[in-house]
Amino acid sequence: MEPLDAYSQVVTTVAARILPSVAALSVRTARGGGAGSGVVFTDDGFLLTSAHVVAGASGGVAEFGDGTEAKFDIVGADPLADLAVLRARAASAPPATLGDADKLRIGQLVVAVGNPLGLTGSVTAGVVSGLGRSIPARTGRHVRLIDDVIQTDAALNPGNSGGPLVSSHGEVVGINTALIMGAQGICFAVASNTASFVLGELVRHGRVRRAYIGIAAQQFALSRRRRHAAGLIQESAVIVASVEPGSPAERAGLNSGDVILALDGVVITGASTRTSARSVSGSSPTTRAVRLRPSTVVTFTRAASPTTWLLVSTSPSGATMTPDPVPPWRRSSCAVTSSRTTAGPTRSATSMTARE
Repeated sequence: MEPLDAYSQVVTTVAARILPSVAALSVRTARGGGAGSGVVFTDDGFLLTSAHVVAGASGGVAEFGDGTEAKFDIVGADPLADLAVLRARAASAPPATLGDADKLRIGQLVVAVGNPLGLTGSVTAGVVSGLGRSIPARTGRHVRLIDDVIQTDAALNPGNSGGPLVSSHGEVVGINTALIMGAQGICFAVASNTASFVLGELVRHGRVRRAYIGIAAQQFALSRRRRHAAGLIQESAVIVASVEPGSPAERAGLNSGDVILALDGVVITGASTRTSARSVSGSSPTTRAVRLRPSTVVTFTRAASPTTWLLVSTSPSGATMTPDPVPPWRRSSCAVTSSRTTAGPTRSATSMTARE
């Protein structure tokens, strides 16, 4: 057999490692049947997928690459992060390893695995096109931006939702969630660091409760001149894209365009940086934010967001993932569609149009 080139060796090695852990998911709701993908992350059959894949369902069937099938129950879902945890009955698939998405670099090779349009075990490869993106999600009347989303040109299609985005080391660094219809190679995955937080909350409590600050933020690269002038070591921070009216951030004086360097003494290098401010509990209900522009320390009281107490029960739920128009700081019009395959009289894959 002819030796493979280096690129092919990486992709084939990653595919061989991750495919046994990936399942094709089939669900049925009041609006018809649906399909998506999921990835096993524990030895006892827990799977991670997208919340919109199982929205409105009480369970379904997972089919693995070796042909085995297992019914699954929904442990919990967080539509505002578009993530859900399932538990397959009597599943024997090996678990995948969750990696650290904070270590990703633009241009890095990634592999997407899933079941687009019913084509089980499909593998596509691409690069990390962008980091720290934000895409909107809605449950009922509540809207939230999913922060720290990975942009990739690895091809995604309906049915890829919930499947893993994998690094060249074979670690899951994202959960595939959406694509821009009509564009070429603009697809999105929820970062593994966000997924780790959400799945831990869902497995332990069946719900997710986050601290509420009230900003939309994205990663911001600090130039060498700016770092030198401010005496900084960190190469990136987050910039406030928008501030929600009436939020703790607005009351504390944060404004769009502010660059946040640290929270509670923890250096912030991206939207997913973990701090004590992520939880509504803790030794202190206040958070200190160090901002670069203007150079001040802002103190505000964290609050529990009423939009983040979410649970998909074992009975049919009306929870849906319906993206809302992206914030006005986006510079182009686009349509984002969740990559779930649907069947039946209506098509429940959701979409949104973004306007300036």
